[in-house]
Amino acid sequence: MVVGYHRPTQIVVDRAAIKANITAEKKTLTDETVIFAVVKADAYGHGLIEVAKVAKDAGVKGFCVAIIDEALALREAGFVEPILILGLTKVEYAPLLAKNKISATVSELSWLQEANRLLSEEKLAPLAVHLALDTGMGRIGFRESEPFLGAINFLGSHQNTLNFEGVFTHFATADSSNDAYFKKQMSKFNELMSVVSDRPRYVHVSNSATSLWHSACNGNMIRMGISMYGLNPSGGELKLPYALKPAFGLTSELSYVKEIHAGDSVGYGITYQARENEWVGTVPIGYADGMPRKMQGFKLLVDGQFCEIIGRVCMDQLMIRLPHEMPNDTKVTLIGQDGDEMITAQDVATYAETIHYEMICALSGRVPHIYLN
Repeated sequence: MVVGYHRPTQIVVDRAAIKANITAEKKTLTDETVIFAVVKADAYGHGLIEVAKVAKDAGVKGFCVAIIDEALALREAGFVEPILILGLTKVEYAPLLAKNKISATVSELSWLQEANRLLSEEKLAPLAVHLALDTGMGRIGFRESEPFLGAINFLGSHQNTLNFEGVFTHFATADSSNDAYFKKQMSKFNELMSVVSDRPRYVHVSNSATSLWHSACNGNMIRMGISMYGLNPSGGELKLPYALKPAFGLTSELSYVKEIHAGDSVGYGITYQARENEWVGTVPIGYADGMPRKMQGFKLLVDGQFCEIIGRVCMDQLMIRLPHEMPNDTKVTLIGQDGDEMITAQDVATYAETIHYEMICALSGRVPHIYLN
């Protein structure tokens, strides 16, 4: 992916905000509970390595990723902290995980059996394993006590190759005001955990939402994801127990300003026609950068004033109606604060009929990151 360093469009990440959010979370935890920073998907679009550096400085004890390549990138960058892959990894990579001291998530006894064979052949140090429990998310994990206990027993009898480091589940509705399904999942988790006689080092159920609104269930490890970046997991359905500081901004500039006349059209499909003479600014960002094509009508900030997107968003550019003539290179804020006004990631997501997770993760790799503080 070519990165657009010579274009004014950029993601702006506030390191201080990330650190403040981690610090605020730490204040709510017991001394026995540690934070693993969830930095999957390029740290939710904030930048994997830079966010990991900030999180480490803020006192997190480990990292969670989604795929093996993200874990390897952290190791190659010099991070020695524990790393857990939350997704499933093909068993043939078990030796690679062991060599790099990367913890695997496992959902099947057969995976452990084959991993044991491979690790024994290469005489490698034990591979750390977290057993996933499917308590109602329907994604990955053991669903019944008998196969779960079988995996535990296998780990116990093969400690030379496999280390039972953790067990966890994931809640589907921890960010909902209706907690009935959450309680059902918690009950299922407790039922499954009743077969565990010797608990592993980490027992963890709390993502950001669970830690914020169901902290009594925390276990001894928090998988701090979206809240670390300063966003409300519920999107506003639930009130935050403490303030979060958004770390993500998206800015660009006016690349071209012109006056159009009544009846003139703007953009593909002529979906916008001027009703009178109007000043129009072109902004160099489009759907190839992750700005949805459907954002016509949404308002961006220019010089502290809201300016409507007119016409369909193009692949690489979009157009906005200006209140008056403005010079080229004037700053445009797509997410963030300008003067007394602000556009949040949730504002953009609401208009696009999605969630803020998707908006910040969907931004293209050609948009460069700038780090503040």
